[in-house]
Amino acid sequence: MKHPFLVFASLALALGSARAAPVGAMPVYSELPSPLDIRGAIGFALDHNYAILQAREAVRQQEGVVVQVTSQQIPNVSAQGQWQRNAAQISEIYPPSNELWQLELKATQTLYAGGGVHSSIKGAKLTRDAAALDLQTAVDAALLDVRTKFYNVILAREKIRVEEENVRLYEHQLEDTRNQFEAGTVSNFEVLRAKVYLANAQPNLITARNTYRIAIEQLRQSLGTPGSSPFPEVVGDLNFETASYDMDSAIASAHEHRPELQKLDKLEAAGEESVTTAKSNFYPSVQAFGAYQWAGFNYVDPVFGSVSANGWLFGVQSNWAIFDGRATVGKVRQAKSQLEQARIAKASEELEVDVEVRQTLSSLQEAGELVTASRQTIDQAAEALRLAEAKFHAGSATQLDVLTSQVALTQARTDQLTANYNYLVALANVRKAIGLSDALVRP
Repeated sequence: MKHPFLVFASLALALGSARAAPVGAMPVYSELPSPLDIRGAIGFALDHNYAILQAREAVRQQEGVVVQVTSQQIPNVSAQGQWQRNAAQISEIYPPSNELWQLELKATQTLYAGGGVHSSIKGAKLTRDAAALDLQTAVDAALLDVRTKFYNVILAREKIRVEEENVRLYEHQLEDTRNQFEAGTVSNFEVLRAKVYLANAQPNLITARNTYRIAIEQLRQSLGTPGSSPFPEVVGDLNFETASYDMDSAIASAHEHRPELQKLDKLEAAGEESVTTAKSNFYPSVQAFGAYQWAGFNYVDPVFGSVSANGWLFGVQSNWAIFDGRATVGKVRQAKSQLEQARIAKASEELEVDVEVRQTLSSLQEAGELVTASRQTIDQAAEALRLAEAKFHAGSATQLDVLTSQVALTQARTDQLTANYNYLVALANVRKAIGLSDALVRP
């Protein structure tokens, strides 16, 4: 039969080895959907965006705190053992002993702690809920960033098309001017000027292509996909349906759905529980315990040999800090101050949310007006270019009139793309401001 202490040591080593095993691994990254649209980008970001992943781990961390605090409410079982060998002359018993062992298995249950255990558990759960709302905030911010970066890619791609069309227009104008020069209707100066306009259009096209490449990399970072993986084709456009929001309804929606405000509600409630937890130190704590013990001696005197005994015990123990130097008073004051800070933070956040809603709605109104203005301008610029070309061929307009009209058309097209982009971004900001998360309302 094994020595009781050896059994205990073997069990402790086994448990320690199990707890030392790794409990997690790095996430496995999947490939981006191909082709990549806004829905696929948002779905991928929910699983791979680094800010979202960190916020999820914060929730898991707080769940561990809940488990830790809850342990005060259920029985705790512990084992402790001792084995020693010593010289007979320093033995504290008679006849002298040169070896002893002791093993105890003990269970303890808290019966009363002044309400501190219950309030600690409630406070931990409320803090966990606040961490979950922090996760929702991180999701909202990350998906807004994904939407913005996705629209950046579309905008950059469409600007390339505008610049390519602009180059083609200048090439056509140069060819037309050469034909007229050969026919003797224009001078070599007009040919040279057409070449200059064509050359000046090339840097804009080069810049637009570089902007597109950078936009792809920024979207890659926002999605959380490794830089070594190939990036799929991005599909989509900057078309949209106009939306309108009532100011009062938007603010009411923000107060109801914004996770930042819901989080502060949880933290305020957790602060109230913290005050109760701090006050619990004014009261005694009572625990019940029960144990079973194994003990033995190895006497030096061969007449006695080895003696061992075992048996159970139970009882009640209590602890009451009648005077702790006002430490509990200090803890209560700290808890009350933290509670008041939570209430102030909530009032401040409500004001910030109200201002944010008003600002985003104002920006949406501005973006809508710019879209309307840009649509009118592009139609007018296209008609002006058509008339300038017709008059140029009829001899009633100069080449400069045609080139100037082409510049105006290119600018109008660019302005329209930018206006559509700004409207989509403004709309996304409004949805976030009033609590309509992309994680809940799919595109």
